[in-house]
Amino acid sequence: MNRNDGCMRGGNRFKLGLFASNCSNGLTMTLVPEAWDASWENNVEMAQFAEGMGLEFILPVARWHGYGGKTDTEGTSFETLTWASGLLASTQNIMVFGTVHVPLVNPVWAAKQIVTADHIGRGRFGLNIVSGYNESEFRMFGVEMREHDERYVFTEEWLTIVKRIWSEDQAFEHKGKYFHLREVRSRPKPYAGQRPMIMSAGSSPAGRAFARRHADCLFMSINRLETLAAEIALLREGLASHVGVYASGPIFCRPTQKEAEEYYHYVVYENGDWEAVENVLRIRSNQKSLSVEDMKRQRERLINVATYPIIGNPDTVAQIFKNMSEAGMDGMAVGLVNFINDLPLIGNEVLPRMAWLGIRGSNTEKVHADSNRGQRP
Repeated sequence: MNRNDGCMRGGNRFKLGLFASNCSNGLTMTLVPEAWDASWENNVEMAQFAEGMGLEFILPVARWHGYGGKTDTEGTSFETLTWASGLLASTQNIMVFGTVHVPLVNPVWAAKQIVTADHIGRGRFGLNIVSGYNESEFRMFGVEMREHDERYVFTEEWLTIVKRIWSEDQAFEHKGKYFHLREVRSRPKPYAGQRPMIMSAGSSPAGRAFARRHADCLFMSINRLETLAAEIALLREGLASHVGVYASGPIFCRPTQKEAEEYYHYVVYENGDWEAVENVLRIRSNQKSLSVEDMKRQRERLINVATYPIIGNPDTVAQIFKNMSEAGMDGMAVGLVNFINDLPLIGNEVLPRMAWLGIRGSNTEKVHADSNRGQRP
């Protein structure tokens, strides 16, 4: 009996996953009519599409309320551990992550639910650990949000307990700074006797230090492609060789470059929810020192939930992924305005070009669009 997570530990040179499909509107704060409807039926259809295309993983966002504005992007969302369990039961090969706000969940309870999902997927479950940043979400739970670096001290103790639960057969006691637990024991253990893959997205020094000690996948933010190689080289200092480096962002892909740029303008500038962007700026407290130019760029990024957008025809998108790979990146979690509408072009046109560029294997299965979904030309 072996874990079925090899697609993330080997396989394609540049891995691709889908990001934020468990949330309304996904990654983009837009009022376009085709914006993502995060229904359960759509999530299952999307996951089976992605698996047929040979994508490696699906990654959710843990969100407890949305960003307001007219769209309230991510205001409707599925809890990620139960969502992951359902998708794992509906697929055979693709890896599905669950995202856990560590300060909001007891480690004993979380350890068992994670193992349950892991067995449902026969080793295809991965854990994305989040220490949290949105104080209003903490208030929903009646939990105090600690000072930034202290959150990672808490997270490290939480994860230490979870790892012990996964690995130790005898009941144990844990007496730490935040938890005093007695007679802790739990069965079953993770599938195949190996812990799930752990992902972390901390970008601060404290977050990076935590990831270096515990993570198998580290997510970083892309500022500019021109500086990506230098940023990854710096990030990899002290990082174990097996740890993968990833980023996230939406793809705006159309058959021609002109169509892609026009579609981006339509989604972001003609139909962007700028009221929601201002709400995000109020949530994040580190924007005051930015220049006017940087603030403008940041607002555009925030339309895409502060991630890096890729805009272009299939050749352009594939070449950007090749450039990322050559810079030292292992993969990307991508959002789409509408996952079901937009996956066929990615599967039928972008992936073959990535194979030709040598960063993915070939995949002959075609994904067919649903002509009744009314995608804007």
